Amino acid sequence: MRNCAVTVFVLVASLILLASCERKEPEEQSNETKTKAESGAKMVLLPAGSFIMGEESEVDSPPHEVSISSFYIDPHLITQEEYQKLMNDNPARWKGSKNPIEQVRWSDAVRFCNARSEAEGLQPCYDLTTWTCDFDANGYRLPTEAEWEYACRAGTKTSYFFGDDASKLKEYAWYDENSGGKPHPVGEKPANPWGLYDICGNVWEWCNDFYKVDYYTESPKEDSRGPETGETKIVRGGAWKFSAESCRSGYRYNEDPGYADVCFGYDIYGFRCVKKP
Repeated sequence: MRNCAVTVFVLVASLILLASCERKEPEEQSNETKTKAESGAKMVLLPAGSFIMGEESEVDSPPHEVSISSFYIDPHLITQEEYQKLMNDNPARWKGSKNPIEQVRWSDAVRFCNARSEAEGLQPCYDLTTWTCDFDANGYRLPTEAEWEYACRAGTKTSYFFGDDASKLKEYAWYDENSGGKPHPVGEKPANPWGLYDICGNVWEWCNDFYKVDYYTESPKEDSRGPETGETKIVRGGAWKFSAESCRSGYRYNEDPGYADVCFGYDIYGFRCVKKP
């Protein structure tokens, strides 16, 4: 009887072991893996959609409806490592391979976009003589202001993508109250609902558009691309030495695209790229 009991025990144990070793179906791929640009660069594919752009509290950003076509966007700010690899230069003040590139002018960001396009066999978007953008080209460019806000909001309607409570910003962004007086490596804070890191705080992000204080009153509803001319370019998102207010999704800021005097804090401007799907 004892030998029989042992045999039964061994048989049951073997069946349990076989059940535990049963092959499982692979889990669904991550969003980042599934959304790759045609060139193979990891980007996030944002769906086409409409949203209310702007905020009542700002003089230059009355709320208005905008429709955006689908586009790819970098999940991170361009890092010093990425910039150095393509441009053979690192103008950043706050050195660190994973830190966002800063101390770059709008024209520097545009040149990077073209270099990235050429490196991947894509058609560059920018004419470096006229500084105009060909939106039909399949290469990289800077986001329009409307695309940037659409990406930042990620379907939300609140002041920040995480809600209206500014006291929670420390959990999601580097700004004057928690940055320690410097930018930080990309991706250390949680992403927004669409998987975009540092979309607010760390460094301001250059956009493609010229700035015009009353542009929202005349902008088209479909794929707004900003005024045709202007003296300054849009930057969005806030930065490591700016207030929580500047990190709001609808907050507008602008800068001279050729301004490059480090003594006045040019180490606050960086960028990320977008491209057609």
